[in-house]
Amino acid sequence: MSISFDSTVKIIYYRLNLFFKGYLMQLFKRIVIITTIFSAVYADEKRDIILPDLSVKLLDGKQVRLSGLLEEGPLLVDFWATWCAPCKKEMIFLEEFHQKYYEEGFRVLAISTDSPKSMSKVKSYIRAKKHTFMVGLDPNQEIAKKMNALLMPTVLILNKDRKVSWYHQGFIPGDEKEIEAQIRTVLELDQEKVGE
Repeated sequence: MSISFDSTVKIIYYRLNLFFKGYLMQLFKRIVIITTIFSAVYADEKRDIILPDLSVKLLDGKQVRLSGLLEEGPLLVDFWATWCAPCKKEMIFLEEFHQKYYEEGFRVLAISTDSPKSMSKVKSYIRAKKHTFMVGLDPNQEIAKKMNALLMPTVLILNKDRKVSWYHQGFIPGDEKEIEAQIRTVLELDQEKVGE
């Protein structure tokens, strides 16, 4: 029984392919674990940092400052992009939280980091999904860089003093519960300050 050169190459290719697929999958899993650990540690470092009073251009063309948005109460800032599937899943819950806590002074500002060429996609996406929260534009990612929001989505919850009370990167199902818990916490702290 003789094995041809072609079949030998195919067998070697197949075995190497299986090996590398397994190896790459293990490598990917390790990277995800390390990234998760780093994000958790990094999030703790971001807490209580006071952000500069940044100016943001909204989808409707208006310019707003963080200080102006925080006059009513706490603010959730979400960095997202139209190409980011987890961002879109998270935004469903952000709309829900915006509606639920709006009367308590809570606001949501979703800042798109889409490129200048993709800005028309942002407008059509927001219209199609009927989101009612504020949408900011950061086409050159200048604001995202200042807030260390280079992974999509990134959520920061700010209290009225522009302090970061919570920082989170990424979104997997179940994260919405933690986001809402953090919203409630910052609202309770805000109410305590008003009562003092």
